[in-house]
Amino acid sequence: MAAYEAALLLIGIAIFGAVVLPRVLSDKPMSFPMLYVGAGIVLFSLPLGVEIPDPVEHGELAERLTEFVVIIALTGAGLKLDRPFDFDLWSSTWRLLGITMPLTIVATALLGWGVLGTLLPTAVLLGAVVAPTDPVLASDVQATPPTEEVDEEVDPEQQEGEVRFALTSEAGLNDGLAFPFTHFAIAMAAATGASSLGWVGDWFLVHFLYEILVGVVMGYLAGQVLARVIFSEGVTTQLGKVMEGAEALAVTLITYGATELVHGYGFIAVFVAAVELRHYEWEHEYYTALHDYAVMIERIVMATVLVLFGGAIAGGLLAPLTLLDAAVGLALIFVVRPVAGVLGLLGTSMPWSERLVVSSFGIRGIGSFYYLAFALNEASFGEVELLVAADKLWALVGFVALASIVIHGVSANWVMGALDRARDDERTASEATDAEAS
Repeated sequence: MAAYEAALLLIGIAIFGAVVLPRVLSDKPMSFPMLYVGAGIVLFSLPLGVEIPDPVEHGELAERLTEFVVIIALTGAGLKLDRPFDFDLWSSTWRLLGITMPLTIVATALLGWGVLGTLLPTAVLLGAVVAPTDPVLASDVQATPPTEEVDEEVDPEQQEGEVRFALTSEAGLNDGLAFPFTHFAIAMAAATGASSLGWVGDWFLVHFLYEILVGVVMGYLAGQVLARVIFSEGVTTQLGKVMEGAEALAVTLITYGATELVHGYGFIAVFVAAVELRHYEWEHEYYTALHDYAVMIERIVMATVLVLFGGAIAGGLLAPLTLLDAAVGLALIFVVRPVAGVLGLLGTSMPWSERLVVSSFGIRGIGSFYYLAFALNEASFGEVELLVAADKLWALVGFVALASIVIHGVSANWVMGALDRARDDERTASEATDAEAS
C-alpha cells in the first residue's frame, strides 16, 4: 500500500472514531483517547509503508500539531464557563495556579535533579512541561457546554460543580502560565557557567511580566471586539446557518496570531478571549454553536495527534525509559500533583471529597507534548544539554501522558458521575426543604 493512501486511511479512521466513539463510551470506564493511542500502536505496527512518527526528528511538526489542538481546546474551555468573572468566585482557580502549579514544578524539578540525576535546567524544563493540566484530554472532567439559563444572582455552584469549574479554569490558564517556566529552563541552560545572574531579571521582565500582561490584554480586547461582531447580526441566510459556530475557529486563530505577533502568550489570550466572548451576553443560544464547533475541531485534531502518539510508541518512543524513570513518572501522577493540589486548596470551603478529586485529576497530555517540542526547537548550541536529553525527556513525558490517559481515562466517568449525582441529590434535598419551609 502506498504511503499516501495509507496516511489517508489512518486519518480517516481517526476522524471517524472522533465522531462515533463518544457515543459508545459515554458511560464506560474508558475514554476514547485510550483507544486512539492503542489504535495508533496497532496501526503503525502493521506493514503499511507509513513512516513511524518521531517527535525528536520531526520536532517542528510535533510542535505545530499540538499547538493547534491546544489553542482550539482553550477556546472550548473558555466557552464552557457559565460563571461570572469575580476574584472570589474564581478563588479555586487562583489557588491551583498560584500554589499548586509552582509546587508541582518545584517537586518535579527536584525529582529530576535529585533522583534521575539530570542537570538542573533539564529538571526545571521537565517540571514546567508536566505541570499544566491538559485542556485537551480533560473533557470528561470539565464543565458542561454553555447554557442559556445563567443567573448572575444565583450561587454559581448551583449552576456547575466546583470540581468541574476548577479543573476547566485551571486547564484554561495554566497551559499559558507554563510558558515562563519553560523559558526559565531554556535561559538557565544558556547561562550555565555564567558568573552573572542578569539573565534572571531579563527573564522576569520579558517572559513573565510583559508576555503574561500582553496575553491578558490582547485576549480581553479580542474577546470584546469579536463578540460585538459575532452578536451584532443574527444568522439569516442558508450559508450562514451552514457555517454556524465557525467563528469559534476564527476567534482562536485571530487572537492567537495577533498576540504572538506582539510577543505575548497566545495560550492565555485565547482562553481570556473565549471567557470574554462567553460573558458578553449570557442568554444567547449561539454560544452552543460556537462551543460545539470548537469541540468538533478539537476532537478531530486530537484524534490525529493521539494516533500519531501511539505510532511513536510503536516506533520506540519509550525505549530510553528506565524503571526509575517510570517510578518518577508514576510519582508525579499519584503523589506530586495530588499533594500539591491538596495544599493549594487548604482553607477553601470545598468539601474534602471534591478537593481530592480536583487534586487527583490534573491530567497530563498534549499540552506537555507541545511545551517539550517548543523547548527543544528553541534550544540551540547554547542550550545543548537540553538537546542531549531529548530522547530521555520524550520518553519520560510520553510515559507520564500515557499513564495519565489510562489512569484518568478509566476512572473519570465513574468519579465525575458519582460527584454529579451527589450534587443533584443535595440540590433536590435543598429545594424540598425550601418548599416545606414555605
